[in-house]
Amino acid sequence: MDIKFIEKQLKAVADVNRLSLLSCLKSGEVCVCDLVDALGISQPAVSQQLKKLEDAGIVTSRKVGTWKHYRLCDEQTPIVQTLLTQIPQSNSCNCSTDCRG
Repeated sequence: MDIKFIEKQLKAVADVNRLSLLSCLKSGEVCVCDLVDALGISQPAVSQQLKKLEDAGIVTSRKVGTWKHYRLCDEQTPIVQTLLTQIPQSNSCNCSTDCRG
């Protein structure tokens, strides 16, 4: 595994908001609008944090109408997989019916 990629992933998870996002995404795919509500930060801030996780290969997204829906990637590196097992799953981040696609 490339050392620069490991560094990128470690930097991506080294933030409390990004760890909270991972906690939310453990329950499955979630719309950005629901992540904004769950984290209590602005939509641009949530999107910026998700972009870092996506660039590190930890989450993936799909566009549904005007919203993006995010989920954990199916394949994770051993480092990220170990971290995910230690993060409690949040049940406050379920996708609401008004943004599902």
